[in-house]
Amino acid sequence: MKKRGIELIIGLMLFALLGVIGMQYYFIRQSYQLKLQLFDETINAVLNSVVLKAEKKEAYDFVNAREAENERRRKEQEFRQRSMEEGWRIRELLDSMRMKQRKLETNFAAHINELRELYPGVAELDNSFYETYIRDKRYKGLVDFEFTNTTDGIYDQRQLVVSAKRNIPRKPAKDDSVRVAVLEGNLRSLTIFALPPRRDSQLERQIQYQEASLKALERQANATINTNNFLESVLNEMEFVKQPLKLRIDAGYIVAQLNKELTERNIRIPYDIYIREVGEANNNGYENVLFASTSSKKIASPQHDHLYNAELFPNSVNTDSNSSGKLSLYFHNKNEQILSSMGVMLGSSAMLLIVLIACFAYTIITIIRQKKISEMKTDFINNMTHEFKTPVATIMIASESLKDPEISADRNRVNRLASIIYDENVRLGSHIERVLNIARIDKGNLKFDMQEVPINATIQNVVDSMELQLSKRHAKLTLDLKASPDIVIGDELHLSNVIFNLVDNAIKYSHDVPIIHIATSVHNDQISIKVKDNGIGMSKEQQAKIFDQFYRVSTGNLHDVKGFGLGLSYVADIIKRLKGHVKVRSEKDKGSEFEVLLPLMHPKED
Repeated sequence: MKKRGIELIIGLMLFALLGVIGMQYYFIRQSYQLKLQLFDETINAVLNSVVLKAEKKEAYDFVNAREAENERRRKEQEFRQRSMEEGWRIRELLDSMRMKQRKLETNFAAHINELRELYPGVAELDNSFYETYIRDKRYKGLVDFEFTNTTDGIYDQRQLVVSAKRNIPRKPAKDDSVRVAVLEGNLRSLTIFALPPRRDSQLERQIQYQEASLKALERQANATINTNNFLESVLNEMEFVKQPLKLRIDAGYIVAQLNKELTERNIRIPYDIYIREVGEANNNGYENVLFASTSSKKIASPQHDHLYNAELFPNSVNTDSNSSGKLSLYFHNKNEQILSSMGVMLGSSAMLLIVLIACFAYTIITIIRQKKISEMKTDFINNMTHEFKTPVATIMIASESLKDPEISADRNRVNRLASIIYDENVRLGSHIERVLNIARIDKGNLKFDMQEVPINATIQNVVDSMELQLSKRHAKLTLDLKASPDIVIGDELHLSNVIFNLVDNAIKYSHDVPIIHIATSVHNDQISIKVKDNGIGMSKEQQAKIFDQFYRVSTGNLHDVKGFGLGLSYVADIIKRLKGHVKVRSEKDKGSEFEVLLPLMHPKED
């Protein structure tokens, strides 16, 4: 294909690619506009829904407050009635229990007075004292008693006092009976009487419990009366819908409903909530903000396209400006929400464009590469024709000479012509073998006879076989075969061909007298084979291409270097198949050095 045709194809493909990109951009832009419009409608719907809910909640709260107040009144009446009945019952029960307690106290006082009339000394004992000192025979001797004189202001009285001579840990009382010690007539021994308790302890606890219940009932009744009076006064004095806006709004409820509505619509980008009074602007140019979800009480621009507004209590019959307001939502970056909703479309479009651009680039590279390959194959065919034409012409001339009777009679001339024919046939066979090897490599049919190959000996054999070529160019070749061990696993024939190609290139691309140096060494379990010459060298660009098929380093318009451009391609492929690699170091007009690295069969021991 001609250069103009290739340029035309590339231009048309580029035009088509730009057209696809333009259509994708238009489609994405239209989708963005639709998403933006849908986002605006969604936010307005959310605001209207929340405003209506807030208005309904206000009405419900008003009605519920009225109903609750009526219900409280009814319950308060019932409670007061029950409290009065319960109070009467408790008071009657308390009177009965107190009467029983007083009767017990009277009986006890009568018993005490009777004992005091009968005996000269009477003393009440503590129950724990009785259990410890009197009932326990071990400590009975510790009991001591004496009379003391007391006066009540008018009469002097003698009173019996019972005590212990020595204090010991007291035992607990076992009952609530009252023990009384009386002194007999001889005034030397005590007699103990057990009297019924002065007061019934269980009955006393019941009296305390009932008194506490009565007080609690009275406090609860008083609190209920006070609360109902407060609610009644508030509900009677205010008109709910005529309150100022700051008293009508429930900011917590509005914020919760907004968050719920936005979450249900999958809107999760940052936003601020504002509740403002509708009226004249303040000194700073902003309407009065009653509530803000951020620390700032100002909105950057009320006309900003990221700000959405809705009127609060739109159905209210009150026209007072102090009772009307505006609910606002401000989104910091609504484009983030829109772009996230378009993520699948943007991702697929980007992937499609990447695939198209990659295919476009690959197609252009392939076309250019195929053009170069086509040119190289044309050069290859020309070179092959030239290389084959020379030996064929030589064989033809030599064959015709053998037909001459004079020449055929000369034995020496016949032998020389036969040698020429043989050498040219060998040359033709060598060319054909190279082409066939490359064909086998391309088809994957190249087979290896893997065996142990001594590299140093192989190099020596190749050099010996090339003695005639070296002598024709008067080449100076030196060997430095120091690798030990030098055994690799490979195909001896193909490795010999690798060495042959490297040495042959060193001869062909060297100036007048080729100077070639071949060295082997062992580094890091690998054998290194270096072939260095004093040839024409290569530039960096040429070094990157020398292992491509059909590529030949240019020598100008002269065809003084024979070959097909297959040698180094063959070398690289064979070494790669043997798990090695090839390096090249070269400078223009200063020669080249090729280094082949192959894994050793037996790594050198440290």
